[in-house]
Amino acid sequence: MPTQVQARSIWRLGRLSVRQLARNVLRDISANNFFGRASELAFDFLFALFNTTVTDLAANAGSGKLTFGIVLALWFASGGASSMISALNLAYRVQEVRSWIKVRAIALFLTLLIAVLLLAALALVLISGRAVDWLGTALSLTPEIVALWKALQWPAAVVFMILSYSLIYYFGPNLKNRRWHWITPGSAFGVLLWLAASLGLRAYLHFFNNYSATYGSLGAVMILLVWLYVTGLAFLIGGEINAEIERAASGPI
Repeated sequence: MPTQVQARSIWRLGRLSVRQLARNVLRDISANNFFGRASELAFDFLFALFNTTVTDLAANAGSGKLTFGIVLALWFASGGASSMISALNLAYRVQEVRSWIKVRAIALFLTLLIAVLLLAALALVLISGRAVDWLGTALSLTPEIVALWKALQWPAAVVFMILSYSLIYYFGPNLKNRRWHWITPGSAFGVLLWLAASLGLRAYLHFFNNYSATYGSLGAVMILLVWLYVTGLAFLIGGEINAEIERAASGPI
């Protein structure tokens, strides 16, 4: 499909109505089992964000075991990006013809970048105003800097997520004609879904947090997994939206 057609049609929805696009996306989400794949992604994201294997080995093992531990940790952590690449290939209905080494290298590259972006976004959306005030006092920051920090919390988190979507959708699927988009209909929908989930999580933690009392420290992991599940699902649904649009745009003009 010519690049100029992609660029022209991405925000015209490939000449699909919103209703047609929604129907096609829902059909393929079910066919590709994206709800199940989002569970796999949440588990793999957890490895990418909080993998303690390297830290433990660094403290207790020799250099040989440490090297093996680092490789093993990165292997498991990059599983989430590998699963996402496979899911995006399904969404775009393309076969993976890149070498196994190249796909794994792409997965590792995306894992390292997106883990940082997700951690930054998670920290920004969960840090309360009181926590920012405390950090400002602890770091001897001026009131102007603290106020600016509070004002930029959510916009910065959105920027981190948009960049994550752009990286995944550009490098992930095995497409011949690639075009960088800072934001697409799929990433816009995904970010909105992520924002809704993050706002809900923050409100829950503030007003209704019974998990800590009921499950102890395990409650925090459960809440994090829910957030990661919605994050993975948002990535997948956004990719399916873009794939449907580009498929429709590839037809006769």
